[in-house]
Amino acid sequence: MMAWEMKDGIHNVGAVDWDRRLFDELIPLPDGTSYNAYLVRGSEKTALIDTVDPTKEDELFENLERTGVDRLDYVIPNHAEQDHSGTIPKVLERYPEAKVVTNGKCKEFLIDLLHIQDDKFQVVEDGETLSLGDRTLEFIIAPWVHWPETMLTYLREDRILFSCDLFGSHLATSDKYVKDESKVLEDAKRYYAEIMMPFRKLINGHLEKLRGYDIEVIAASHGPLYDRPESIMEAYRDWTSDDVKNEVVIAYVSMHGSTERMVERFANTLIERGIRVRPFNLAGSDVGELAMALVDAATLVVGTPTVLAGPHPAAVYAAYLANALRPKTRYATVIGSYGWGGRTVDQVKSMLQNLSVEFLEPVIVKGLPRADDMRELDRLADSILKKHQEHNIIGE
Repeated sequence: MMAWEMKDGIHNVGAVDWDRRLFDELIPLPDGTSYNAYLVRGSEKTALIDTVDPTKEDELFENLERTGVDRLDYVIPNHAEQDHSGTIPKVLERYPEAKVVTNGKCKEFLIDLLHIQDDKFQVVEDGETLSLGDRTLEFIIAPWVHWPETMLTYLREDRILFSCDLFGSHLATSDKYVKDESKVLEDAKRYYAEIMMPFRKLINGHLEKLRGYDIEVIAASHGPLYDRPESIMEAYRDWTSDDVKNEVVIAYVSMHGSTERMVERFANTLIERGIRVRPFNLAGSDVGELAMALVDAATLVVGTPTVLAGPHPAAVYAAYLANALRPKTRYATVIGSYGWGGRTVDQVKSMLQNLSVEFLEPVIVKGLPRADDMRELDRLADSILKKHQEHNIIGE
């Protein structure tokens, strides 16, 4: 996307990556992404807030040229990860007079990741300001969004929050501002689930801090900008709260059909009891969709056959993912089958130690499930219903 003017003297000079389908060689990007960078001109100084992924550096420089900028006084990386900072060395080559303005932790990372010289930095603290003349930038240190050095930059006079990864969405679009709110919130939820959720308590604290700021526009580093910022802020308050919904996520894999039969019966039984069910066949599910489902679910069920005395590798990965993402899920259990024995339940439980969950009595059967085994699944469904009712989750 070509540079476009947000307000007089403020431009988005970033790039849209329509074709990228994987981030960090891990996270699926079904809708591509963007790398937003912002040029802010004051009456005396000019600042560039964030840069772009190195694969898009040509677009960044073309966009800077289109704005007519001939000097940069400051480059302000809100975050050291290379999709934000990777082009800084080339920017400093083009604009050697520029200082890199960031916090001390980010400085350390940029020296390690990009070998930027120490004397190029100007270190700022939380709440410190930088004058561009008739415009003032205020720095808000926000660690663990989603790295320990992240910060936000607030443009006081124009009431714009340059929020870095906070409130972002991996979404390639020609829309400058959010138009299809439901679509953007879906992508923002995926983004939150995949990288922000492990730090939800800290992020909730940052949200409280932001209540003290008058914000007209949220300009994140990925996705379209929010000119109605309350929608995404309210969504984040919900996602980071302790409130869960009357939902059960079933992450399962089946080799010869036994576990699959159990999942089908169990899902139908839960539905009959008024519980929403989100089943994910791990043989082909998008891990981003699974992560999104974990944001709100009250209960996680891992369904797995036993392979070499333990859970199937796909179930191991699902348990590892849930443990790493640390959702606010309250209950967990295991269902599945085995042939000759094993320690599947103990191993799954050990892989969920980061979750503050109550582990419910599992249902593990030998071979193809029989009628008595199916009744045990009904018992487990009743237990989940009772737990949801006890904690007033039903109806959420």
